[in-house]
Amino acid sequence: MFMKKTYITTAIPYVNGVPHIGHAMDYCLADVCARYYRARGDEVRFQVGTDEHGNKIFQKARELNVPVQEYVDTNAEKFKKFIAKLDISYTDFVRTTSEDHKKRVREIWQKLSEHIYMAEYEGWYCTGCERYITEKECKENNGVCPDHQKPYEKLKEENYYYRVADFKKQIREAIESDEILILPDFRKKEMLRLLEETPDVSISRPTSQLSWGVPVPGDESQVMYVWMDALSNYITVLGYPEQAINDWWPAMAQFVGKDILRFHAILWPAMLLGLGLPLPKVLVSHGMVLSNGQKMSKSIGNVVEPMEVIDKYGLEAFRYYFLRHVDTFADSDFTWEKYSDAYNNELANDLGNLVQRLATLAKKNSIVVEQPLEGLTPSKEYCDLMNEFKFARAFDVVWEKIQSLNKRIDDEKPWSLAKNGETELLDKCMTELIKDLLQANYELIPFLPNTAERIVGIFANGEIRPPESPLFPKG
Repeated sequence: MFMKKTYITTAIPYVNGVPHIGHAMDYCLADVCARYYRARGDEVRFQVGTDEHGNKIFQKARELNVPVQEYVDTNAEKFKKFIAKLDISYTDFVRTTSEDHKKRVREIWQKLSEHIYMAEYEGWYCTGCERYITEKECKENNGVCPDHQKPYEKLKEENYYYRVADFKKQIREAIESDEILILPDFRKKEMLRLLEETPDVSISRPTSQLSWGVPVPGDESQVMYVWMDALSNYITVLGYPEQAINDWWPAMAQFVGKDILRFHAILWPAMLLGLGLPLPKVLVSHGMVLSNGQKMSKSIGNVVEPMEVIDKYGLEAFRYYFLRHVDTFADSDFTWEKYSDAYNNELANDLGNLVQRLATLAKKNSIVVEQPLEGLTPSKEYCDLMNEFKFARAFDVVWEKIQSLNKRIDDEKPWSLAKNGETELLDKCMTELIKDLLQANYELIPFLPNTAERIVGIFANGEIRPPESPLFPKG
């Protein structure tokens, strides 16, 4: 019987390019969360998807001389394959070009109509960010987007606006009281500051400027601006508004990159409040993965392709590095030297060697361990860290147990007990070591699910069977 229903979401990426490391971080962090809550006994719904409208996508399809729908179909499939390659345990895949989503987002617009008005906009716009830029921000950045290295465009057009001002007081109170918990904590202060500066938000564009989008209900001369369309996916995928979603909403956790946190902490709550829906419980904002200490950039030539990383040592090594050595919240660095070192000296030495030694000794000395897996429970320290979304630190706690087991083997020398005929002591020593390994392995499940399953197969099915090849061959 399930303890409760838990809903976890990821930010849906634009399909105007190939999946990158940032997308992988979103998926992997949310996947750890989903697997942890399932292990606790919760029924979990876990959303992923693709954002398929907007100027960037339209322009890219035109550059390639392919129909836009064909272009987004092809790229959505690439993301599906990428998510499968990462072994992400999602339950729902949403596409913003699906008929269900488009129908539902138009109904959402109508429900929010009392907070929507038409006005003329004249100012700066960044196509890469798909957002309008304030005069202050434009000056601070010398008229050039720091993320896309392109000058801002000057626009003058009539758009529909969402009156964020109607909800600022409620949003501020929700953030200050942690009704909507923003992690890490320093981002909370940042969002409160941005909230004060946030004007009403443009939520449409004229079809003369953008034709690839969901038409505004009652005004075919305008299409919905990407954020109103994209943010709605978290509830349209649940069937809102024609289906009741209170079994699943509010989301227990929404995982986003720090670059789009402002939309999830300000515009998204304003939309939910306008719909009379509760706010998500937690917004988990992760940092960026740097390459040799620098932000990844095609112009610099330091972009790390996730598929290349997976192909080098396998998926479990990828998950190990990016979930343990990349901080859950802060910017972290990737180098091939660090990655190889983590694989060879930690995965292969600490865990792979531990499994091989214990299984070989147990088989050689006919050790049988009865350890019912359903009797395993995670430690309080581990649970506290996982409940606080401090996944990298929780992974450290598990790894400390694995390293401790290696030290105990060296200290207790079970091979010497076998050589000296101390059968009773040998049996006790090996049984305790294997049971403690299975306990640590239970806590590994959210991080390295395939490895954890292999370890269960080696030790927990009656006869202990050493692996025919190392879990992590050195490379």
